[in-house]
Amino acid sequence: MLCAAIDIGSNTTRVLVAEPEEGQLRKVMEQRAYTRINKGLLKDGAITEEKVEEVCDVVATQVRLAHEVGAEAVRIVATAAIREAPNGEEVAEAISAAAGFPAEILSEEEEGRLAFIGATKALGHPVEGEIAVVDVGGGSSEVVLGTLAGGVREVRSFKVGSGALAEEFLKSDPPGPAEIRRLRDEIADLFDGVELSQPEQAVAVGGSATSLRRLVGAVLEYETLERGVRVLTSDPAAEVAKRFELDVRRVEVLASGVLILEQLSQLLGQPLQIGKGGLREGVILDLLASPAE
Repeated sequence: MLCAAIDIGSNTTRVLVAEPEEGQLRKVMEQRAYTRINKGLLKDGAITEEKVEEVCDVVATQVRLAHEVGAEAVRIVATAAIREAPNGEEVAEAISAAAGFPAEILSEEEEGRLAFIGATKALGHPVEGEIAVVDVGGGSSEVVLGTLAGGVREVRSFKVGSGALAEEFLKSDPPGPAEIRRLRDEIADLFDGVELSQPEQAVAVGGSATSLRRLVGAVLEYETLERGVRVLTSDPAAEVAKRFELDVRRVEVLASGVLILEQLSQLLGQPLQIGKGGLREGVILDLLASPAE
């Protein structure tokens, strides 16, 4: 059965249409829009009417695209940007009305559970012991710990994301050394005192991680992450985007994503393997596992 997952994040709103094939998911269609919800906030943190209308239009279009390729089931989920907005429930209702499907605001625990399912199912090889799934988003970051056999044991969510930090600290194009230094210090302060279990393997999912695959390869460790920082601070965002075939809006927030990933890799004591699946894959696998109502 073809299923569609629409993920409304802080930076992007994405749709994935896929179906099961030989124990994995066969992707039929993917599409994203850089909705940057965190840039459309009022002083109290509420999402503006203009931004709500933009997201409603994007999600309605993605639902239509999913139906056009044959999706039989659609699930729309929203994460930190809408979860933490004081008008989040009203935003979800507006999206539901525009899309014709309920928009579900995921709790931190459910978001972590689904990302873990999507990441571990797509590993393609057996893993003994504990796995950490690291998901750095635009408005929050999650570390999910568990095993393939037992599932999720713990979800740690941190209110720190690539979009919000880039908005606050990265004013130059490209970012200057002083900005990067201040951003490093801020991230170190935000994670001061945090202790994480040491897993046998760690997997990174989300937009920052998948974009970094093009810059530095499939494994994120200190040397490759530092190389990513050098690339992102050497040329204007438009040039980096063109060279690596990335969207310029992703490049603008990627340096902060790199530094968050670097901090979490250090806390876990493991390099981060860039995953081939994540939240959207987990949503679809969950849909397929649930009996039709």
